[in-house]
Amino acid sequence: MPEPFPAGWSTALVLVPHPDDPEYGIGAAVAKWTAAGRTVYYALASRGEAGIAGIPPEKAGPVREREQRHSAAIVGVDDVVFWDFPDGQIRDTPELRAKIADAITAIKPDVVITIYSGPEWAPGQPNQRDHIEFATAVAKAYDTLSDPPRWLFENGPEMTHGETVDGYVDVAVESLSAHFAYLSVLDPDTPVEEQARQQVEMTTQPHPEFGGRHIVGFILRRRR
Repeated sequence: MPEPFPAGWSTALVLVPHPDDPEYGIGAAVAKWTAAGRTVYYALASRGEAGIAGIPPEKAGPVREREQRHSAAIVGVDDVVFWDFPDGQIRDTPELRAKIADAITAIKPDVVITIYSGPEWAPGQPNQRDHIEFATAVAKAYDTLSDPPRWLFENGPEMTHGETVDGYVDVAVESLSAHFAYLSVLDPDTPVEEQARQQVEMTTQPHPEFGGRHIVGFILRRRR
């Protein structure tokens, strides 16, 4: 049975490989946390420069960075950094693990949250290699720390913990919709807000173990 997301923390560091990765999964939870006075930081391995079909990377990267900063601000995140690892070629390297470890050490968060490391989100829905490699690097970097954060979570299926997000679904939709250029090309036949709502509703479905309330699911990977 999944447990409630831990209480008693004040600072979280969200580590992901690409722009829009937080919004596709945890935007509603982030909005709830910042509204409660908690501080959330975002660090992204890339600028998502390979993510908009038909737009060259040197133009797509700045667009996606602007959209990510706007999107983060909507859910109360003001501190967003980009590391310039190559979009589409993010690998579990010593360089990446060192960057992750340095970020954790500098911020000293209570909680680290990253993307899912498993091979499939669901049967027939394979995970991206960038996601798998990056999340693997996060866990390895965490394991090198002499004083690691109290918790390391991934956002993904087979959850161990859930954060109730009733009242924060609409702001999560607004946040994902801020990735307008990306979503407009990803599915040009579906309005951006409709795409965003479909995704957010899929990742915040009501859960019977939480009294039928909407939740964001997390997988506990490490606990100090």
